[in-house]
Amino acid sequence: MENLMPPIADIIPYQHKIHNHTRIDNYYWLKERSNPEVVDYLDRENDYYQKKTVHSIPLQEELYKEMRERIKEDDNSVPYFFNGYWYITRFEENKDYPIYTRKKEKLTSKEEIILDCNKMAKGYEYFDLVGISVSPDNTKVAFGVDTISRRQYTIQVKDLLTNEILKNKIENTTGGSVWAADNKSLFYNKKNPLTLRSESILKHNINLPDKNDKIVYHEKDETFSVYVSKSKSQEYLLINSVSTLTSECRFIKSTKPNDEFKIFQKRIVGTEYSLDHFGDHFYIYTNYNKAKNFKIMRTSVNKTTNEYWEDLLPHRKHTLIEDFDLFEKYWVVNERENGLSKLRVIHWDGSSDYYLPMNDETYTLYINNNPDFKSNTFRFVYNSMTTPASVIEYNTANKETFILKKQEVLGGKFNEENYNSRRLWADGRDGKKIPISIVYNKKTELNRNTPILLYAYGSYGSTIDPSFSSTRLSLLDRGFAFAIAHIRGGEYLGRNWYEDGKLLNKKNTFQDFVDCSKFLIEKQFTSPEHLYAYGGSAGGLLMGAVINMAPELYNGVIAAVPFVDVVTTMLDETIPLTTSEFDEWGNPKYKKYYDYMLSYSPYDQIKPMNYPNLFVTSGFHDSQVQYFEPTKWVAKLRSMKTDNNFLFLHTNMEAGHSGASGRFDGLKELAKKYAFLIDLEEK
Repeated sequence: MENLMPPIADIIPYQHKIHNHTRIDNYYWLKERSNPEVVDYLDRENDYYQKKTVHSIPLQEELYKEMRERIKEDDNSVPYFFNGYWYITRFEENKDYPIYTRKKEKLTSKEEIILDCNKMAKGYEYFDLVGISVSPDNTKVAFGVDTISRRQYTIQVKDLLTNEILKNKIENTTGGSVWAADNKSLFYNKKNPLTLRSESILKHNINLPDKNDKIVYHEKDETFSVYVSKSKSQEYLLINSVSTLTSECRFIKSTKPNDEFKIFQKRIVGTEYSLDHFGDHFYIYTNYNKAKNFKIMRTSVNKTTNEYWEDLLPHRKHTLIEDFDLFEKYWVVNERENGLSKLRVIHWDGSSDYYLPMNDETYTLYINNNPDFKSNTFRFVYNSMTTPASVIEYNTANKETFILKKQEVLGGKFNEENYNSRRLWADGRDGKKIPISIVYNKKTELNRNTPILLYAYGSYGSTIDPSFSSTRLSLLDRGFAFAIAHIRGGEYLGRNWYEDGKLLNKKNTFQDFVDCSKFLIEKQFTSPEHLYAYGGSAGGLLMGAVINMAPELYNGVIAAVPFVDVVTTMLDETIPLTTSEFDEWGNPKYKKYYDYMLSYSPYDQIKPMNYPNLFVTSGFHDSQVQYFEPTKWVAKLRSMKTDNNFLFLHTNMEAGHSGASGRFDGLKELAKKYAFLIDLEEK
C-alpha cells in the first residue's frame, strides 16, 4: 500500500467573475451531484482511504468495542411529568434508536409506547425522528422523520388510542410542529425546496388532506428563517422570524387557532428578542437598547410594543444572560461570567435572590426540561471534563439538591479521580487572554512528547463548554490530552467575544486558535510533532484557515464536514443557509466582504507548501455544508501540496451533516478519527 497513488480529480477550469476580479476554479464540476464521474471520484477517494488505512482496522475495531462497552445500552432518561403523563425515553440493548414512552399519572402505571424508532427505521440506511408533539388531550402525537439526511422532514400524526398513523404526510418541513387547544389544528414550519430555508408557517387540520393547509405566515426576507413554538404556559402560539442579528415575533391565543397572528414588536435591525408567557405578562429575552449581553424585560399581554417594555433583570457589562425559566413562585436565570455558567434563583415575592454554588475550575451547567409551572423544584444538568453528566433536581423550599441520574460509564475501568482538568489562559497576539480547557489522565505528564488534540468551533456565538465524553477516554487512556480553545466567534467570554470574531473580524477566530497552539507548544505541554487539531462544519473552516496560516504547528488535523469554499458558497443564494448567514460572514456581493473572505477562504488560499497529515470527512446528502466543498478542497490540496503526508477524504454516501444516525454507527465514524490520530502518534 506504500506505493498506492491517490485519486486525482480532472481539472476543468471554471471562471467566477465579480468586482472586476476573476477566480479560476478547477474543480467546480464536482458540484454536479448527478454526474456519474463525481460519484466515481468520491468512490475512488473512499477506496484510497480504506486501502491506506487497512492496517488500522484492528485498532478501529478495538476503539469501537471499548467505546461501546462504556455505554449503558439499556438506558432510560429521567422521567418528566407533563399534562397528566410521565414521559420517558429509553434505549434497549443492541438497538440503535430510542423508544419514546409514557405512563399515565404514576410511574408505576403501564407503559405506553408512543414511538419505537427501531421499528420505524427498518429498511433505511439513515433515520432521524424529531419534533415529538403530543396533543393537549393526549390522544395524538405529531412527529417528523428524515430518511435521507438532508433535514427535510416529513410530518405525520399518530393516533395514540388506536396506534394507527394517519394517512396525511406533510413533506419538506423542519419536523417541528405545535398543537392548538382544539386538538386538530397543527401549525408547522415549511421549507423552501431549493434553499431549505424555513420560510412559511402553515396550519393543518388533521381531519383534512394536507392540500387544504393554509399559509398563516410567509417570511419574505430571505435573510430570515421562521419557526413556530408554544409558550410554556401553553396559552400562546408564537411565530418567530429570526436572522443572525434581528428577530420578530407574532402571537395568538392557542384557544383561537383561526385568529390572525399579531406582531408583538416590529423588527428593528440589530434587535433580537424571544418570548415566554406567565400570568398577565410576556417575558422578553432581548438585547434591546444596546443591551449587548442581553437582559430580561416584561410587558403586559395587552401592551406588547417596546415602549411598554420594562427591565426585570437589567443588562450588565460583564455578565451574559443565556437563558431563563419561569415558575409560579420563582424564576431561574442561566448567566455566564468570565466563561463560567451560573444558575440564579429569584423569587417573585422578593424574599430571595441567590446563585447555586459551583466549585470546579471549569465545567458545563445549564437548565434542563422543566414543563411544570407549579413545581417548587427545578432540574439542571451539570458535568465537567472529568465528571459525567448529572441531571440534578434543586428544591427551592429547602435549598437541597438531589441527583436524579448520573451518566454511567461502564466497562469497569473509569474513575473520575484518575483525570485532571484545568483552565489555562493563552496570550493572544493583540493582547487578549484566550481561555483553554484541558483534560488528561493523571498518569500523563504534560511535556514536549505529549500528544494533545486541540478542538474549537468559533462561530455563530456558539459556546463550546468543557463537557464530559466517555468516548474521549479512549484517547486520554492512551496518553493524549484533550483541549478546547474558547476562541472568539463563540460567546464564552460574552457577546463582545462573539462580535470580535465575525464579519470583518473573522480572522481573530483563526489567530486565536493559532495563538492557543503556540501557547501549548511554548509552555512545553506538547510540540508540533505531537499537536493535533480538530474542528467540524464552521470549525472545519477554522481548520482550513489555520493550516494555511501555520501548517508547521500540527502533526495532524481532522476537518469534519468543513465549510471551506467560503466565497463561492456565499455568492450562491440557491445553496441552503447562504442568505440567512450574511450577518455572520458578510455578503460578498459587496466588495469589502468579498476581499476579506477571499483573504482567508481555505479553498482560495491553498498554497504550494507542506501541510499536516489531514483527515477530511463529508456527507453526500449534507444540506448544511454541501459535499462538494470538502471534495473540491481535497482535490486542490492534492494538486498543490509539496509534502508526502497523508491526505484522506472519507464521504459517507448515506448520511448528511451529522453523520450516521444510529448511536453505534456514529461510534464507528469516531473510531476512524481516533485511529487516524493514534496511528500518526505511533509512526
